[in-house]
Amino acid sequence: MPSIIFRTIRDRRSMRRYLSTEVSNSVLQRVLDAARWAPSAHNAQPWRFIVVKHLNVKRRLAEAMASEWNKDLHKDGTLPEECERLIKASIKRFTNPPILIVACLTMNGMDKYPDERRQEAEYVMAIQSVAAAIQNILLAAHAEGLGTCWFCAPLFCPEVVRETLGIPKDIRPQLLITLGYPAERPKAPPRKPLESLVYQNRWGCSG
Repeated sequence: MPSIIFRTIRDRRSMRRYLSTEVSNSVLQRVLDAARWAPSAHNAQPWRFIVVKHLNVKRRLAEAMASEWNKDLHKDGTLPEECERLIKASIKRFTNPPILIVACLTMNGMDKYPDERRQEAEYVMAIQSVAAAIQNILLAAHAEGLGTCWFCAPLFCPEVVRETLGIPKDIRPQLLITLGYPAERPKAPPRKPLESLVYQNRWGCSG
């Protein structure tokens, strides 16, 4: 019988449809508190979170991100009618969920180096730390009966996310999570077999 943590990991799904049921502050605080306990480089805890509940703020953020995406779609040669469909779906995707959690990265507390090679590694370490905190949020939310979905849209339009949410210039928006009680039960997507992912002692060796 797998332990609770393994069942939580295997049963969690990315949800894109949510009920309108309100998420209580106590439940939300437990989910967010799980992020604090993630491992981080130097224990710098370089994550910061903005919780967005207000409908007008969600809509402004969704519309601002969609506007930037629309520019990219046109650059890609996407047909106008397809652009319109995608943009409408995007705005709905980020407006309808009860809660958005915007995850940001700060380099405050991370080491500083004079050379580009080590400083780039330090930035990647901060990204990895934020990702660990996000995984904690996803698993804690699932354990609370909530659904979530991880979206990287802010990476493609950081300036409009900063402007909409008042984020300082030295803080870097990384992603957003939609959160609420799920209105769907997606099937598990296929996973690659473990033996195709793990090598022994040397790349390509199966042991």
